[in-house]
Amino acid sequence: MTEMDIAARAAQLGIDWSQVNLDSIDLPTGENFGIESDDETVYHDDQLEFDTGFGNIIVVDHLPVVPREKFEKLEGVLRKIYSLVGVIKENGLWMPVDPVTNMTLGYCFIEFNTPQEAQAAKEKTQGYKLDRSHIFAVNMFDDFERLMNVREEWEAPPTQPYVPGENLQKWLTDEKARDQLVIRSGPDTEVLWNDARKKRPEPVHKRTYWTESYVQWSPLGTYLVTLHKQGAAVWGGADSFARLMRYQHNMVKLVDFSPGEKYLVTYHSQEPSNPRDASKVEIKVFDVRTGRMMRDFKGSADEFSIGGPGGVAGASWPVFRWAGGKDDKYFAKLSKNTISVYETETFSLIDKKSMKVDNVVDICWSPTDSILSLFVPEQGGGNQPAKVALVQIPSKVELRQKNLFSVSDCKMYWQSSGEYLAVKVDRYTKTKKSTYSGFELFRIKERDIPIEVLELDNKNDKIIAFAWEPKGHRFAVIHGDQPRPDVSFYSMKTAQNTGRVSKLGTLKAKQANALFWSPTGKYIILAGLKGFNGQLEFFNVDELETMATAEHFMATDIEWDPTGRYVATAVTSVHEMENGFSIWSFNGNLLYRILKDHFFQLAWRPRPPSFLSAEKEEEIAKNLKKYSKKYEAEDQDVSLQLTEQDKEKRNALNEEWEKWVMQWKSLHEEEKLERQNLRDGEVSDEEEEDEYEAKEVEFEDLIDVTEEIVFSD
Repeated sequence: MTEMDIAARAAQLGIDWSQVNLDSIDLPTGENFGIESDDETVYHDDQLEFDTGFGNIIVVDHLPVVPREKFEKLEGVLRKIYSLVGVIKENGLWMPVDPVTNMTLGYCFIEFNTPQEAQAAKEKTQGYKLDRSHIFAVNMFDDFERLMNVREEWEAPPTQPYVPGENLQKWLTDEKARDQLVIRSGPDTEVLWNDARKKRPEPVHKRTYWTESYVQWSPLGTYLVTLHKQGAAVWGGADSFARLMRYQHNMVKLVDFSPGEKYLVTYHSQEPSNPRDASKVEIKVFDVRTGRMMRDFKGSADEFSIGGPGGVAGASWPVFRWAGGKDDKYFAKLSKNTISVYETETFSLIDKKSMKVDNVVDICWSPTDSILSLFVPEQGGGNQPAKVALVQIPSKVELRQKNLFSVSDCKMYWQSSGEYLAVKVDRYTKTKKSTYSGFELFRIKERDIPIEVLELDNKNDKIIAFAWEPKGHRFAVIHGDQPRPDVSFYSMKTAQNTGRVSKLGTLKAKQANALFWSPTGKYIILAGLKGFNGQLEFFNVDELETMATAEHFMATDIEWDPTGRYVATAVTSVHEMENGFSIWSFNGNLLYRILKDHFFQLAWRPRPPSFLSAEKEEEIAKNLKKYSKKYEAEDQDVSLQLTEQDKEKRNALNEEWEKWVMQWKSLHEEEKLERQNLRDGEVSDEEEEDEYEAKEVEFEDLIDVTEEIVFSD
């Protein structure tokens, strides 16, 4: 509809269109009145596919031929089988019947909600053995139309020109060795280069209303995922960020990638009409590259709420925990008294059954191996001790178990290389009126997996934070009482004793409640967030010395870049003021600060693991000066460039000042005669500095007046 059509329609309704302020119109929440938002176009093509055609219908052949009285039983069996694969539409199962014999014809049509579900149903039930005589033959309904239109004579398919796809890892080859980050502020989502040498970010890609909630990088940095009403989408590239794939899942709220980026998990929950009922949850697992749904899971939020920190509508997130490594072979789900481990070859349970573990409350995978750690609290009023166990997958063999007594809670922390597992154990005192904490340290790679017990010097200290050094053997603990707790550093191996944990040192009375190790180890930030208002201490653990202290007032987030060279601190919209982010060097120098109103999110783009061997990395570290000459030269060039830019800027400001002064001098000369006339022909002191005339001026000042009556004789 053109603007003239709108004006004409408004005139018919008695509305003066020229007086309408469109910016003042607010649509009711949840209504769009047919007006498409930007993300509608993302899925427009897909919606056409869902609204028209028969891509969501399958034909199942080789069914038993049964009479009317057995019709409902056969239909019930089919619904049970196919409801495990996808959602069958209402009246979506139709089994034709011979009008003469009243017997079924041995096939049926099943209509699903989406073509992806129909495709998954075809693949998973093709060859399904109902009994010895009936093995399913499943086809897509659309295939029949295609096969019926096959030409009698063969024709060679047209040759399609080869169009090379974009190199999705091209951003890793940046000549300046920079890293990317994504930020969200207001309606905008921006991808930026962190150009620390020029002390400013360089824009890469920007879109308005790119997502409806948040964005997330994939674990290896290949994809950026956005969320929309119709589902999720992934984007990639160095700067173009073209849309690579879409995943249909209406009103998706959360997403999660498998470690190797092969699969995407999407989550949606629906509030019940009756407040007493639990929310309904639907989770889908997609193949990232093809967009095909591999499996979905449905149930109440209570079924997905065991373990984990909690997510949307009471369900824990992530619901599925992925095994370590890049092969994405296994994932597990924790339920009441049950651990369900699935393999991704068929997306079915290992050995077709779950592991029964009474009262299990938490599970964690090793980051590198298919080893699952689990925690079971005390049972029977303390008659059965708590335990932490390590289970090998897929054999389900228990590798190690440790019984723990008088336990109130446990928290498991895997080291990033999978070499160690730290279990923080909170125990009751003898009176059971208070608790104290210690650690059980598992050495995973050593024979028989030995366990060490570590207690703090003051075992009554409250443990505020714990963090492993990435790829290292050290860990840090914040312990003690607020507002000035202590920070201690420990090592799992030292030069004197490689088989026992030892304390490296303790920092007293620090304003810190969070720990942030550099991804490469060695450096750590002791951060005071929330009540500490953004206190930062940049600490060198090798030397046990503070490199710098700083403050980012009201900081809410801290994140290292993947190389460990830079740190971003941010103030998000949790606070109404000072929104934006700052970039620091690893040793605490503030490089630049960017203010952004309504700042929501910052995330560095992850880097995949290096292809270099440990020996090669060690060689580079030893010869770092040789490799760094090139970059030192580039840094010098940048410094000279910045110096030249500063010089040019100063010259430009000086020229602007001189121009302004000359302009006012010229105006001053033009008004000289007028000023003399105003002074009765006399020039001002500024204009005739050498001509002075001294004048004596007398002033009379009336200080006081007194009236006095004098009486005369």
